[in-house]
Amino acid sequence: MSTPLIELKNIFRTFGSGENETTVLNGVNLTIKQGEFIAIVGASGSGKTTLMNIIGCLDKPSLGEYRFNSKNISDFDKDELAKLRRESFGFIFQSYHLIHSLSASENVEIPAVYAGIPKQTRQKRAYELLASLGLEHRVDYLPSKLSGGQQQRVSISRALMNGGQIILADEPTGALDSKSGAEVMRLLQELSESGHTIILITHDMKIAQNAHRIVEIKDGEILNDSKKDGVTENKNFYFKAKDEPSFIYEVSEAIKMAIKSLKTNIFRTILTLLGIVIGVASVITMLAIGDGAKKDVVDKISSMGTNILMIFPGMPNTRGRGGVNTLVLEDAHAINELDNIIAAMPEARKGVTVRYGNNDKTTNLNANSWAYGIVRDWSVEKGVFFSKEDEDDMERVAVLGSAVEQAIFPNDDPIGKFVVIDNIMFQVIGVMSSKGASAMGDDEDDVVFVPYTTGNLHIIGQTSLRNIRVGITDISKSLQTEEAIRSLLIQRHGVEDFRVTNMSSLIQSMEETQNTLTILLGSIAAISLLVGGIGVMNIMLVSVTERTKEIGIRVATGARRRNIVQQFLIEALIVSALGGIIGIICGIGATFIVSKFGTTVVYSMLPVVLAFSCAFLTGLIFGYLPAKKAAKLDPVIALSGE
Repeated sequence: MSTPLIELKNIFRTFGSGENETTVLNGVNLTIKQGEFIAIVGASGSGKTTLMNIIGCLDKPSLGEYRFNSKNISDFDKDELAKLRRESFGFIFQSYHLIHSLSASENVEIPAVYAGIPKQTRQKRAYELLASLGLEHRVDYLPSKLSGGQQQRVSISRALMNGGQIILADEPTGALDSKSGAEVMRLLQELSESGHTIILITHDMKIAQNAHRIVEIKDGEILNDSKKDGVTENKNFYFKAKDEPSFIYEVSEAIKMAIKSLKTNIFRTILTLLGIVIGVASVITMLAIGDGAKKDVVDKISSMGTNILMIFPGMPNTRGRGGVNTLVLEDAHAINELDNIIAAMPEARKGVTVRYGNNDKTTNLNANSWAYGIVRDWSVEKGVFFSKEDEDDMERVAVLGSAVEQAIFPNDDPIGKFVVIDNIMFQVIGVMSSKGASAMGDDEDDVVFVPYTTGNLHIIGQTSLRNIRVGITDISKSLQTEEAIRSLLIQRHGVEDFRVTNMSSLIQSMEETQNTLTILLGSIAAISLLVGGIGVMNIMLVSVTERTKEIGIRVATGARRRNIVQQFLIEALIVSALGGIIGIICGIGATFIVSKFGTTVVYSMLPVVLAFSCAFLTGLIFGYLPAKKAAKLDPVIALSGE
C-alpha cells in the first residue's frame, strides 16, 4: 500500500476564544494520494476554504495531526511552511490574486524568485507555461489588460512555475463565464493526467463531477467521500525547484522588486523623498554656514595675532578699563627683558583729525612701537614703518591706514607729504596694507600710526598706557610667559591691578562657542531629517496596508518572512539613500548660492558623510517596523484583504 501524500488526522480549527469561540473544522480525517484529482464540495460556511488553507499550509490546525509525505508538519514554523508551499504547492484562486503592478510573465515568475531560480531560466519557463496556455502574445501585459479567463490562465501558470506537485484550486471557475470556466476545467484535467495532484474547492456539484474523487463537507465535518471506479493515481512528476537561494540572490531580487514598486507609486515616492532631501540638505547647509561663521570669527581674532598677550589696566575679573591706570612705559621696558618676548609695545589711542590741503578726516591715532607691524604680521604697502630710532628720537613721522590715505590723498602719492594731526605737522613715511574689519567689527584701516614717544609727547599727553601689546616667540609657552609677566608686574606694582588676555585662549574659547552654535544649527537640521524619517515610516506603513493582498500572494507562493522584510526594508533604504544623494546635491547647491551673497561657508566631507549616513540609518530604523509588520501578516487574512 502506497504512502499517502497528505494525511489529516482529527483536524480541528477554531477561531476566537471563550464565548466567541467558533469551531470551523470539527475532527476532519482525510487522506490524499499522489496524482489524485479530488473535489472538496460544500456550501458557504461549511469549512471547505479553511480546510484548503490548512492543506496548502496557509493556516495551521488548532488540534490534530497533519502529515505530508509521512512528515508531521503540524508544528512547522512559518518559514518551514513557506518552503513546503514553495516546493510542493501551486494555488489557483477564484479572484486570480495577481499583482497588478507586474506583467503576466512577472506574476508567473514569483514562485521561482523565492526558489532561487536564475532570471533567464525562470523567464524562459514562464514564457513556455504562458505559451502552452495560449498567452504567448500576452506575456508583457498587466493583469488589467487581460480578460478574466486570461488572468486565470496566468494564475494556473504561476501555480505550475515551481512544478506544482499539488494544485489547490479554490473556486477556479467562480468568477468566469461558462466558456472560460470549461476551459479552466479542461486544463485541470490535463494537469491531473500529467501527474499533478489536483485539489478542487467548489460549492457546485456539477464542477465537482470533473474530479476523480468527491469529498462532501458540512459544518466542518466530512459527510461523504466517494471515488469514481477505475481511476488510479498517476505518480509521474517531473519538476523540482531549486532550494534555499543565497543571501546575495535574495537581496538582489528584493532590490529589483523594491525599485519596481517605487516606480509604480512614483508620486508617493517623490513625496517620501522630499522629507529626506530637505533634512539632508538642511544638515549640510547649516553645518557649512556654521563652520563658515566660525572661520570668520577665528580669522578676525587671528588677524590681531595669535602670538599676542594683551595687558590692560584694572583688577582681574572686571570689565572695561575702569579704575586707576597704573600701566606705564617702564612696565613695557621691563617686560621686554623677559624670555620668549618679541616686543612689549606700549599703546595709546586718541581720536584726531588729519588734514592735507583741503582734505581732512576724523580718525584714530595709534601711538605705538616700531615692532607693531612685526608682531601683528601687518605689512607696509607703500614706504616704510617708523624705526626704533624714530621712536627713540621722537620723530614726527606717521604711517597711514589705507582708509585714511584714500580720504585725504585720493589722487596723490602720500609718501614724503606733510599732514596736520591736531595742528601738529607729521611727515607721511608709509601706508599700511588693507586689513579690513577687526573681530569687534571696527575698520582697522581707519588709523594713523605714530611713534609712541612722539604721540604721547605732542598729542596724547598721558603718562599711563592704554594697554601693552606683547608679542611672544613660542606660542606653546604662552601660558608660562603669561605667568612670568603677571609675576613681574605684581612685583613692580605691589598688587595685581592689571589683566592679561591670552589671544590663543580667546581663539580657543571662540572656537568652542562657535562649535556649540554649529552643533545647535546641525541639531535643528537633524530634527528635519528625523521628521523625514518618520515620514518614511508612515508612508511605508500605508504601503503595507495598501499592499496587504500582494503580501498574501507572495507568502502563498513561497516567500519567507525574511523575503517580505527584505523587500519593504530595501524600499525604505532606497528611498532614504536616493533622498540622501539628492539632498547632498541640493545642500551643496544651496551652500554655493548662500556663499554668493557674501556669507562665508566652509565645505567639508564630514557633514556630507554624516548627513548621508543619518539618512541611510533613518531608512533602516524607520523602515524596519513596517517591514516587520508586513512579514507578520497572516497569509489567509492578507489574501482576503483589499
